[in-house]
Amino acid sequence: MRHPFQSMFNLHRHEILPVLVAVLYFFCVLTALMVLRPAREALGIQGGIDTVRWLFIGTAVVTLAVNPVFGWLVSNLPRRLFISATYLFFSVSLLVFYGLMTLTPNVIGVTTGQVFYVWFSVFNLFVTMVFWALMADRFSFDQGKRFFGLIAVGGTLGAIFGPWLAGRLAQPLGTPALLLVATGFLVLALVAALILIHLQPYSPSQRRSPEDPLPVDEHARIGGSAWEGLRAVCRSRYLMGIAAYVVILAVMATFIYFTRLHMVAAMGESTDLRTTLFARIDLITQIATLVMQALVAGHLMRRLGVAVTLALLPLTAALGFIGLAMVGSFAALVVFEATFRAVQRSLMRPARETLYTVASREEKYKAKAFIDTFVYRSGDVVGAHTEGLLARLGMGLAGIAAVAVPLALMWAALAFWLGRSQKQKALAHELTRAEQERRMPS
Repeated sequence: MRHPFQSMFNLHRHEILPVLVAVLYFFCVLTALMVLRPAREALGIQGGIDTVRWLFIGTAVVTLAVNPVFGWLVSNLPRRLFISATYLFFSVSLLVFYGLMTLTPNVIGVTTGQVFYVWFSVFNLFVTMVFWALMADRFSFDQGKRFFGLIAVGGTLGAIFGPWLAGRLAQPLGTPALLLVATGFLVLALVAALILIHLQPYSPSQRRSPEDPLPVDEHARIGGSAWEGLRAVCRSRYLMGIAAYVVILAVMATFIYFTRLHMVAAMGESTDLRTTLFARIDLITQIATLVMQALVAGHLMRRLGVAVTLALLPLTAALGFIGLAMVGSFAALVVFEATFRAVQRSLMRPARETLYTVASREEKYKAKAFIDTFVYRSGDVVGAHTEGLLARLGMGLAGIAAVAVPLALMWAALAFWLGRSQKQKALAHELTRAEQERRMPS
């Protein structure tokens, strides 16, 4: 008989341990990020909101420069080593920032805050990208539909725990100590990742379910060029579609982000006040995400399919921008942002990550890295400067809605196309896997 835990979360018995480790992994990643995020937001607007738009360009340039380095690591190192190198690099970077803040506090100012803003934005993208790339590599398409939503709960819990922990520790230990806390959780995330890699799927003769993926040779190198991610996206209509979906997502999120910056900046110039407001918005957003994940995320993707699940966020964006243009209050913004982020993190993100389960291993790491970092940040740049142009024209929220709503409809159409394309690739992937099983020794 199935254990109630298995029935509640739609798991097979042999899947429980890997899923729990993945949940812990994502919890540690998001805790490390969210401990620092409110301070990042407050530091970023010290030089003015127009400066933030240029920081988005700086972030896009840095992610483009880092991509071939990450691609080289993926090409030349086994999976466990390039994942370890990525997390250890960012852990050492945090320690460097901690040293600057404690040993030379007089250099901390607007410029240093902007450097930290760009670094944090790159850090945020790469550590989450590596997490989801490993999920797509470790679990099959069918498994992803069943429990990627559950795994995302771990991230939401971390995103709630992180700001709470920062609030508890900032006063007695000081803000620099938060970097050490983030470093500790990042190291714990790496340990969880290595445990998950060690928990290999069963060999063909031992497989408990036909949905189980095949094991991976952990000593093998993926190979290929450091720029293969860019080339793969340019060659594949499917990956190009995912990239277009991500660009529109980034544009929409940036519209919301700058609307929030304008409203918070209008409430006062105190960095502490702004940090508090950003933290409260983040907390409300994470609680809304957790509620949605607990109530509907676990089974929704499996029942509605990937295409419909991907289309829910464009629908939310269209309705939200219409409502925000009509009401225009800070409370309306908080409700809209909380709903948008909840749908994004609890429903859209797990569904989007299943798109990569039918891709090759090289595409899962290299193409995904290019899309989730440079392509996403390019969408940020487009959204930031489009919003800036609308602001200079004096169009306000009505102007943003006039751009966002038609774009959301195009976004929804793209979601349905991606869902259909994934079904076709999943069928071809199953045929390929069956052929691999016949060739592998029992």
